[in-house]
Amino acid sequence: MRHFLSIAGLSREHLVEILDTAESFAGAGDRAAGKVPLLRGKTVVNLFFEASTRTRSTFELAAKRLSADVLNLDMDTAAVQKGESLIDTLRNMRAMDVDMFIVRHGDSGAAQFIARNVGAGVAVVNAGDGGHAHPTQAMLDMFTIRRCRKDFEGLRVAIVGDIRHSRVARSQIAALNLLGTRDIRLTGPQTLMPAGVEQLGARVFSRMEDGLAGADVVIILRLQRERMRGGFLPSEGEYYRRYGLTSARLALADPAAIVMHPGPINRGVEISSLVADGARSVILRQVAFGIAVRMAVMSLTVSAQISGRAK
Repeated sequence: MRHFLSIAGLSREHLVEILDTAESFAGAGDRAAGKVPLLRGKTVVNLFFEASTRTRSTFELAAKRLSADVLNLDMDTAAVQKGESLIDTLRNMRAMDVDMFIVRHGDSGAAQFIARNVGAGVAVVNAGDGGHAHPTQAMLDMFTIRRCRKDFEGLRVAIVGDIRHSRVARSQIAALNLLGTRDIRLTGPQTLMPAGVEQLGARVFSRMEDGLAGADVVIILRLQRERMRGGFLPSEGEYYRRYGLTSARLALADPAAIVMHPGPINRGVEISSLVADGARSVILRQVAFGIAVRMAVMSLTVSAQISGRAK
């Protein structure tokens, strides 16, 4: 936990510690002061090389509720656009006594590269790298599931859509497996399934109706057009006809099933408005819980860095 780069390599105990710590922060925004002092005097830099609304905003709110100083770098006008290397940018930030980098980057492995080069005493949290991992999104999804359904082991979880390009799906599958979920279902067109999908620890369904049957949790993924190179789909209309989550399809799931989506939502492409705004949707709860989960991750990583320096 000196860095938080991926679900891979963590233990079930690590994940439970994050979830339990997030529980203690879940009501922080409702307190009179609205803040806790755990990161007072620390500086957190949001280093986002890709566009983001929810992730960047919730990280900023999480850092501020932990009483940290927050710097949002505009990478469109940063020195890297003038030819400065990423390592030199990191060294300059390190010279300003930065304590944590929150990194989002379009290249897989970018967060790991940065973690290797920031030097001792600086934490790196991966806010999404290429098609590789998005561990804090997976953890806020796990937190949402635990709040709504309690027991992971007996759950039937259906993940629907663009599995191939989804860093979120990879992190979700890893987290669900660690937490003991025995029935993880991946549903989508064959063209949107990654190579070696059978090795991820989930069952694969080509028909959405089969994947949804009796599901307790339905997670809909965004079609990541920006990562597609070539003809993965005939059309968005055809995709919605076969894999869009409608009220009729949701009726195939368990009557108490919850509907999730990591966002942003493409209505009429991946999900109908009736379902997205319906009683079984917990999409906005995911966003709200993201603040508490990111507070937990940031506090645990900084604590680990402090402990490491003490040793």
